[in-house]
Amino acid sequence: MSKNKDFKNRIVFSTNPDFKEEEETNEQETVVPGQQTLYISLERLKGGKVATVIENFIGNETDLETLGKTLKSKCGVGGTVKDGIILLQGEHRDKVIQLLSAQGYKTKKKGG
Repeated sequence: MSKNKDFKNRIVFSTNPDFKEEEETNEQETVVPGQQTLYISLERLKGGKVATVIENFIGNETDLETLGKTLKSKCGVGGTVKDGIILLQGEHRDKVIQLLSAQGYKTKKKGG
C-alpha cells in the first residue's frame, strides 16, 4: 500500500470519546477446491528460463502460500507466491495439474 492511501484512510482526530477505529480486513474466505478453476500456464522469464504459473486462486493469502509450498515440495523446485499467483521454476505444468486435481481443484491449461 502506498503512503498516500494510508493517509486517506486514517482518522486524525475525533471528538467522540467512545470512538474506536475499525480494523480493515481485506482477507477473503477461501473457496472450496471443487468450486475453483485454477489456470496453469508456462511463462518465459528473463534469460530464457521457463516458469509454471498457477493463477485464479480464490481465497486468503495464507491458504495460497500453503498451496504454493505444497506444490514446490512435490515438484522439488523453487518458486514464489505473490500477488495471488504461484510461480514455480521450470516446466511442471502436467505434474501440477495432476497434483491439483488430486486435491479436488478444477484445472485448465492456459496458453500453448
